[in-house]
Amino acid sequence: MGPQERPPLEEMTLRQLRRVASLYNISRYSRMRKAQLLAAIKKIEQERAARDRSSVQEEQKVEASKFDLGQDDRNGGPLASVDEGLGDLPGGYGESMIVLMPRDPQWSYAYWDIPNEHKEMLRRMGGQQLALRLYDVTDIDIEYQSPHSVQEYMCDELAREWYLPIPVSDRDYVIEIGYRCADGRWLMLARSAPVRVPPVYPSDWVEDVFITVNWEEDLRGKTMYELVPPSKKAAAAGGMHAQMYGVSQEGEAMRVTGSLFGSMQHVPGSHVPGSVPPQEVISSYIFPSGVGMWAVPTVSGLTMSGVGMMSGIGMFSASAAPARPRKFWLIADAELIVYGATEPDATVTIGGRPIKLNPDGTFRFQMSFQDGLIDYPIMAVAADGEQTRSIHMKFHRETPSRNTNTKEEAVLEWLAE
Repeated sequence: MGPQERPPLEEMTLRQLRRVASLYNISRYSRMRKAQLLAAIKKIEQERAARDRSSVQEEQKVEASKFDLGQDDRNGGPLASVDEGLGDLPGGYGESMIVLMPRDPQWSYAYWDIPNEHKEMLRRMGGQQLALRLYDVTDIDIEYQSPHSVQEYMCDELAREWYLPIPVSDRDYVIEIGYRCADGRWLMLARSAPVRVPPVYPSDWVEDVFITVNWEEDLRGKTMYELVPPSKKAAAAGGMHAQMYGVSQEGEAMRVTGSLFGSMQHVPGSHVPGSVPPQEVISSYIFPSGVGMWAVPTVSGLTMSGVGMMSGIGMFSASAAPARPRKFWLIADAELIVYGATEPDATVTIGGRPIKLNPDGTFRFQMSFQDGLIDYPIMAVAADGEQTRSIHMKFHRETPSRNTNTKEEAVLEWLAE
């Protein structure tokens, strides 16, 4: 008979009380009367209940002590004096710095620490608007080379961090913080180290390298093996990548102040005898990336036809007929270049973002042309704000098919006789 199933002790018979007494190990219960059994059983049950309450209270104290450790410092807890005498963290460390970190392929995060004294000094030099500039520095040194593209974003004086959209993924970027001046000058406060923004697509670079290192060897300051991306290997080994890059650099070197404005005057059509043919001027200056070298002017304007690009690539790879089997490869891509000219003291924006003008009023904006729609409203406002001119351009690229590979990825193919 369990304790939850039995009737109250007062209602039990003598036989039932003796059975309970045997369960409680009461000695000599068979010689006791009913009143004696009832008193002995109640006494044991009271003692057991008291022991249970005491055990529960001890468990509660142990559990409470786990949470009390170090929590009530005001009452002299064990951690009350750990941070005694320590001051608050400073608002800055007296050194101008900015850090750029990719959040994902589309967004990056920047934070900075600029002393007020440094800001005051640049404001006295003419700085008016605090801004961030995001540079595409893929495969270049920004110390002595121009970036591929520049994105500028106005920011607040009190801000210490900012999120910035990434124009094109799988590229190297550097961010600067500084002041824009009324005369167009840029006064830099700090510049970040270059960072690589990951691509939006999974990487196709798979390379397993196993090396042996002696257990006793000191590895400090040593590089046992350097992983080189396939694109860098192709550039180092020469071939198509190196030749395309060389053409691009040659075209960039030919760009001088006013060259864009001059090239705009030589549109396809009749030209003065003895002058440079129109298509040569366009190839040299309007498309300094080298793509223009393969462009074909048409009656509808200046377009880059796929046939032109294929013929240019074929020009590099033309050689004697190879023996069978043989390898074959192709790489091709596109860039978008927006250029123009206006009054040198005007303000020009592309998509709402200010563009820096050259001293003669020309401007040029270049970026990678990926699949999709690019919407570029361009507006020029006179210095006094009384006159405006604008043009709204939309560019759409679609790649219906792609069957390309690099030289390193080319495999032997057997051709039918």
